[in-house]
Amino acid sequence: MAHETNPRPTKNERRAQARAEAAAAREQEKKREKRNRLFLQGGIAVGVIAVLAIVALVLTQSIKPAGPGPENMASGGAVFGKDLKVVTGPALPAGEERVAPEQNFDELPVEVTVYADYMCPYCGQFEQQYGTMLENYVGAGDVEMTIYPLNFLDNASLGSKYSTRAANLFACVVDQQPDYAFKLNNALLSAEVQPAESTTGLTDEQLIEQAEAAGAEADTELRQCVKDRTFGSFISANYKQVSEVGIQGLAKGAQLLGADGVTLQDADEPQRLVSTPTVIVNGQQWSQSRDGDLESYLLKVKSELEQQNASAEAPADSE
Repeated sequence: MAHETNPRPTKNERRAQARAEAAAAREQEKKREKRNRLFLQGGIAVGVIAVLAIVALVLTQSIKPAGPGPENMASGGAVFGKDLKVVTGPALPAGEERVAPEQNFDELPVEVTVYADYMCPYCGQFEQQYGTMLENYVGAGDVEMTIYPLNFLDNASLGSKYSTRAANLFACVVDQQPDYAFKLNNALLSAEVQPAESTTGLTDEQLIEQAEAAGAEADTELRQCVKDRTFGSFISANYKQVSEVGIQGLAKGAQLLGADGVTLQDADEPQRLVSTPTVIVNGQQWSQSRDGDLESYLLKVKSELEQQNASAEAPADSE
């Protein structure tokens, strides 16, 4: 029986095969290095794009104008009328100037404007002394009241920015569930709720509980508004407006008291806020030390308006 044998490769054949295998290995290594370079370049490009996107976002956030604001607060404040209802209106578009509310100082109801910070102890004292009285007068329709929330005491809450957070809650409720905003304002300034300066104040959850106590529903929209501090920049712009540009609610030519609480500000300069609470009654600043009890002052203004209007309506004497 014949046997088949495989002839052994010659020396030259083995050398050629080795060269071919080495060339194939070098080609594979070149391909691998090329892939790695492409992956590295792609990774660097993605990283650069990501960094540029982050930088663009930061720049956009830093230069974007304040706003948009909450609905019903285009002036920076919320206006309350009969039955404690918010006077409805559109939101302030981002970057636009605040629109002063329409006020007629020659007709009833009496116009009252209050500037307050929810951590200001004097604002709390004002609320505790006059809050119920004002609630009754506004509810009856004798007074129309505008409340401007501010945040100048943020640095007095150990980094928690309580003034901004409390004012933001008020704005969220005015925006979403305005029927409960007046009672919420009262609660935030009550002796039982208002925190002392140099404390962190209420947590976000505790603030939401105050909104619930005032009658609001702690739904997802309200919680998100509180969590995100949706109107925080709007509240900060409120303070910038009154401290740098001037306050709203004053009659033409009216002046505010200066920093000493006695001397009037320069009539030729914008009337800027220097303390809270600042209370304006029918275009003129009310000062307890100068004008006495607020209710008595309101009744006096109301009586003068009634007499003025009665005289205007009385028929002229015939000759």
